[in-house]
Amino acid sequence: MTDLLSSPRLVGDGPAVAHAPDWTWLPDPVDAPTADDLARARREAEQILAEHGVTYGADLPDGHGRWRLDPLPVVVDETEWAALDAALVQRAELLDAVLHDLYGPRRLLDDRLLPPTAVLAHPGFLRAVDGLRTPGGRELVLTATDLVRDAGGDWCAVADRTQAPSGAGYAMEDRRVTAQVLAGVYRQAPIARLGPFFHALRRALRDVAPRTASDDPRIVLLSPGPGSETAFDQAYLASMLGLPLVEGRDLLVRDGRVHLEGIDGLEPVDVVLRRVDAEWCDPLDLRAGSRLGVPGLVRAVRGGAVSVVNPLGASVLESPALLTYLPRLARAVLDQDLALPSPPTWWCGEERSLRHVLAHLDRLVLKPTAHGADLATVPGWTLSSAERDELAARIRAEPWAWVGQEPVGRHTPGGVGTDRPDADGVGPADLGPRAAVLRTYAVAHAGTYAVMAGGLARVADSAVVSSAHGAVAKDVWVLAAQPASVPDVPAREDAVAAPGRAVGAGISPRSAENLYWMGRYAERAEGEARVLRAVADRWDDYHRSPGSAGGRALAVLLQALTPAALPDGTAADGGSGLAAPVPVLRDLLVDRATPGSVARAVHRLAAAAAAVRDQLSTDVFGPLARVERALRDERGRHRPRPDQALDLGAAPAAVEAAAVTAGLRPTLDHVLTGMLALSGVAAEGLTRDVGWHLLDAGRRIERAQNLVDMLAATLVVRHPADVEDLLLESVLLASESAITYRRRHQSSPTVAHVLDLLVHDRTNPRSLAFQLDRLLADLEAVPAPWRSAGQRDHLLHGVAELVAELDTVAVGAVVADDGRRVRLAEALDSMLWRLRAASDEIERVHFVRPAASRALDDLWGSTNEHDGRDDDAPPGGAA
Repeated sequence: MTDLLSSPRLVGDGPAVAHAPDWTWLPDPVDAPTADDLARARREAEQILAEHGVTYGADLPDGHGRWRLDPLPVVVDETEWAALDAALVQRAELLDAVLHDLYGPRRLLDDRLLPPTAVLAHPGFLRAVDGLRTPGGRELVLTATDLVRDAGGDWCAVADRTQAPSGAGYAMEDRRVTAQVLAGVYRQAPIARLGPFFHALRRALRDVAPRTASDDPRIVLLSPGPGSETAFDQAYLASMLGLPLVEGRDLLVRDGRVHLEGIDGLEPVDVVLRRVDAEWCDPLDLRAGSRLGVPGLVRAVRGGAVSVVNPLGASVLESPALLTYLPRLARAVLDQDLALPSPPTWWCGEERSLRHVLAHLDRLVLKPTAHGADLATVPGWTLSSAERDELAARIRAEPWAWVGQEPVGRHTPGGVGTDRPDADGVGPADLGPRAAVLRTYAVAHAGTYAVMAGGLARVADSAVVSSAHGAVAKDVWVLAAQPASVPDVPAREDAVAAPGRAVGAGISPRSAENLYWMGRYAERAEGEARVLRAVADRWDDYHRSPGSAGGRALAVLLQALTPAALPDGTAADGGSGLAAPVPVLRDLLVDRATPGSVARAVHRLAAAAAAVRDQLSTDVFGPLARVERALRDERGRHRPRPDQALDLGAAPAAVEAAAVTAGLRPTLDHVLTGMLALSGVAAEGLTRDVGWHLLDAGRRIERAQNLVDMLAATLVVRHPADVEDLLLESVLLASESAITYRRRHQSSPTVAHVLDLLVHDRTNPRSLAFQLDRLLADLEAVPAPWRSAGQRDHLLHGVAELVAELDTVAVGAVVADDGRRVRLAEALDSMLWRLRAASDEIERVHFVRPAASRALDDLWGSTNEHDGRDDDAPPGGAA
């Protein structure tokens, strides 16, 4: 198996050089993984990544985009890495010096070491931040460089990422998964650890805090939001560093300072680690209309009240035009030769270079100097004659916006490197991927830069190495004679905080709202699954005897609990045959587009959890992933036609429908098992902070509403005793209280006893009284600084009073002429509207933002939102 990024080992004779993992460094090479070992590890890695909730890209019809990992690592020996480390440090120091000059004296432009047009015409050069400086001695705090190997096996830098480098979180997750699935090899390997890099990053963020900051500065990670392609990476990094993950709407500039809008007030922010592109960071001084940024952020930076990492305007260094001039810049600025070369690059803004590029379009890679929706890297040899003519005209029209670059790496003109891996990516026929890129990271540290001992490798069987286009990630193992004995997590700093509340203990209204709805959707998914299981069980038992008590009870259950499953919204005539709408019952389980479905609730639960990943234990995502997988598998099974007639006279259809319900039961069991596991993680694995209380409050208000709604739908109308017995049993099953009832009562269930257990009993965790007690306790622990909580609590206390006053015997016995238990209906209706109004009050009290932010939102309205992308690496490096 070849690996273009591992330290090279010559295989065979002649000019063809293959790069292969060399396992001879293992204490016992016999332990080297076989093809079967790697295939097993790949399957295990896929499952672990799914259970950890590792995603990339936008939401897909069957769940979030997958992060793909090949556990076969990239192995780089210590000697080679030492030279590369030094070259990357030099490159970071050079880029930092260039950035300092471009927003300062601009001597490089005056001396024509850099063409002014290449810089000043680039959209990454932001005049609004000219002259601003970052405390700490370094302008460029964090940088990433994409590397490939050239034809001779030497490292070559094809791109620098200075805007908001992504992928460090993925690199750490890849390391942890690879260490797990290749544990035998990993334990023997003298591998340099990744942890020191994250230690250095945390230290660097503290070092750039403004002078006005305390000894324990407040640092946040600014994200475009859960819709960002690299949302997982951002949340993972925030969790590792212990930083709040915030969005622009969570921050507010007041009196020249940036504040985090916590639900209990404003908290000053000293450092912003941004993953939002600079031009979107401030709608006042930069891109008007952006809702990703913070109005007034540039003003706060100018006033020295906050530091932004990387500094606004740093993306000008990402222009590939800069690669043309780096060698002479290194000699002029550092008095050194550039240690890490780039492919020969011609900026078309110079007439001589333009002529060269136009004359060689068919063998160069054409790159735009700036990113854009309609701009992309183009391998010139892949174009037709007409397409080349069109591209040439475009370049002539805006020559400053393009560069031409010599191709490097495996994918070059003439068909070099056209091999393909087999289906599993392993085996003797596998000659490796066509393109591979290693993203390395460096952070300002101790007056220079510290380089991550490894990085994020990606390989692709295509011309472009991009996670968005299916590239596969690899862990990078740097062999070290004496690997550092440090954990792969950043340690807390030694600063001693003042007694009392910890810095950053609050959460934003956005996070609070997502946690609250996470609790609601988790309870909704569980409750809907229990109802469907109870209905499906009754259908299995009684759909063949519609005239029996069970058949009539089933008809009531379908009408009361799953009315969407009935084509006309009404129960069929129990005497003439029972319509068993199994296809729609199945949709209520697996179809996200069906209102009230389990899949819809699970999807929204996953979205809410993803939005607050930094607030949650990683254990949350395992049960959730298993539930999503169970629903996805059931969706893939045979689905009965919606027009199937399933009455008792159509035996074949009934048989097929029965088979479908038999398939629903295991899926429902998987869903309930996952939801209970998720509930257990929340109960035992999360700190009882404000966020936990809101999550629990969401669960309690949802369970209370669902319970009252179900009681109103099933118990208000009196039915014959034999039918009512089955209805009451079904209600107890759907409420997970059947076993408790049987232990307490030897007789058949009665309305009074069921109401006692499900409404009054404070020891029953499924009762309404229990939900109210927990809900009031949860809300008491949640601060409400902007609005009085009196109306919210008044409504809930009103429900509690109705519960206390409910005479279960009397309301069960009083029946009107139309067969309705009128007093029970009135009591449940009163409870339900108060619970719904209390839910509205919870949202108004805790999640509505101050008027200033809302006014800005209304003023600017909806805009096209750009998120922190994972930039495409050049195809095959540069081609």
